[in-house]
Amino acid sequence: MEALSGLLALTVAAVFTGAALYIHVAEQPARLQLDNPALLTEWKLAYKRGYAMQAPLALIAFLFGAWTWWQTGAVLFLVGGVLMLVNWPWTLLAIMPVNNRLMATVPAEAGDETRALMRRWNALHGVRTLLGAAATIMFLIALISN
Repeated sequence: MEALSGLLALTVAAVFTGAALYIHVAEQPARLQLDNPALLTEWKLAYKRGYAMQAPLALIAFLFGAWTWWQTGAVLFLVGGVLMLVNWPWTLLAIMPVNNRLMATVPAEAGDETRALMRRWNALHGVRTLLGAAATIMFLIALISN
């Protein structure tokens, strides 16, 4: 059973990381090619969907990692789980203020400040990608080590 929960932790973390990486290196650079109103409109639509997907994935990966650590005592599962869970406070404390400013902006009024916030958002979101990748690596090492 612990092998299954460890594989599930790895799988969920990898899905989270793949989605975050796609946003960071493909979707966000593509949307930055749009004019400011279209950029903001597209981001608002995509953000709601992305949040609905990534927030639960981070929590689920943490739970599988913590459960596997509890079963096996392999601390790397806990480390991976905590790395996934750190996405929540990072989002709330670092990314959410930017999100709130972007959400409060009417697309027709989007300008240079909006574009600068979008670039900042991408840099902050890149940390989520790194956290997911680090967790995925921890889960993989833990599985190989056991």
